Amino acid sequence: MTALFYALGVVLFVAAILASIGLHELGHMIPAKAFGAKVTQYFIGFGPTVWSRRRGETEYGAKGVPLGGYVKIVGMLPPGPAQARTGESAELTAEPELRVRRSNTGLFTQLISDARAAEWETIKPEDAPRLFYRLAWWKKVIVMAGGPTVNILIAFFVFLGVFGVYGAHSVVPDAGRPVVDTVSRCVLPYSESDRRCRSTDPVAPAHEAGLRPGDEITSFNGTPVRDWSQLRSLIRHNLGGSAVIGFERHGKAMTGTTNTTVEARPASDNSTINGSGARLTQVGFLGVSPTTHVVVVHGGPIYTLQQMGGMARDSLVSLVHLPAKVWGVAEAIAGVKPRAADSPVSIVGGGRIAGETISDTSFPLGARIAGLLMLIGGFNLFIGLFNFIPLLPLDGGHIASALWEALRRGIARLRRRPDPGYVDAAKLLPVAYVVASFLLVMGVVLIVGDLVVPLHPVV
Repeated sequence: MTALFYALGVVLFVAAILASIGLHELGHMIPAKAFGAKVTQYFIGFGPTVWSRRRGETEYGAKGVPLGGYVKIVGMLPPGPAQARTGESAELTAEPELRVRRSNTGLFTQLISDARAAEWETIKPEDAPRLFYRLAWWKKVIVMAGGPTVNILIAFFVFLGVFGVYGAHSVVPDAGRPVVDTVSRCVLPYSESDRRCRSTDPVAPAHEAGLRPGDEITSFNGTPVRDWSQLRSLIRHNLGGSAVIGFERHGKAMTGTTNTTVEARPASDNSTINGSGARLTQVGFLGVSPTTHVVVVHGGPIYTLQQMGGMARDSLVSLVHLPAKVWGVAEAIAGVKPRAADSPVSIVGGGRIAGETISDTSFPLGARIAGLLMLIGGFNLFIGLFNFIPLLPLDGGHIASALWEALRRGIARLRRRPDPGYVDAAKLLPVAYVVASFLLVMGVVLIVGDLVVPLHPVV
């Protein structure tokens, strides 16, 4: 039964991601067609064609590698300067080699020329009014923003369903007496907090002091302790100093002596951003956790937007540190260091986490379904934000080009200068090749990492 649930989780996750890809591409295709642009292909996946069917002027189909998708909109790149000077009829009728190979003097120029040739070799004279580059700038923005916006909307409705039906579950310390729930046996770095203790790890101060689950801490260095909030503050400000801990066990007063260590742990103030993107600060560490209870909050659209705002901020921080995090996964693959708990995952890792989430029968079915949905929503939110990065070949790169076109044309009108014309996105292709190469390397590293040093879910 566990294997069946695992397979079910993987299938549901992959199906949801493929559906998200299809909807993302529809977010581009529908407005493009509405604005009169010519769309010749709509495909999910890359590589060899598995299935396709032509309806009207558009070919719909699926490719063999389901790691993305694309919509082919005719005329993404404008003609080169030499052709623009000769007039539109020349640019649409001359042979591609004559149009784009007149001034190739370097590697990048050759790359741009080849890309422009491939773009224009299928364009016919009657396509002229429907070329993408000739759309108004705001139409270009709507077309290119449509895809990632769909991903963000998918995330919103998934989160809305989870928060409205299942609720947001938060584990909070009991507000009453400071009773110990768990005692750490060792001190682990924050980025490795999900692994077990090793013989080389230092002994946790609480374990050294003889504390056990169920003990009630009554004092810390002579200061009477009322609740966990006060105890936490006393521990965190005891930076590596000696600690005399008073506690009660089965009604008997006892005392333990140890030295708190100084560790990097999350904090809301006076903190820095470390290499993995987590906000940490150096604080005293004892190694105990309080008894807790679960708080369930149900919310509607406003609550969902507030939660997504926090998720978006975390995602943007992760995007800034993405190259470092991918490098950390590569180091984990090589065995240099353990994989960080907050490292990114590929669709392979997402499927694995989905399978483990659904098959973990130690949690209620509702919690497992909610965990799977949150995973799907999180993937869509990250994909949507990632595609808004203003670099080609991402959607954000095309949006940035359209906005720059609007800006420079607006400035020219204000200054009564000639219209500067369309922005030539082909000039940014060298940047696109670099970004595409990084995305390819990142995808390979994350897939290998998810197979060799996988992350596991926390339901």
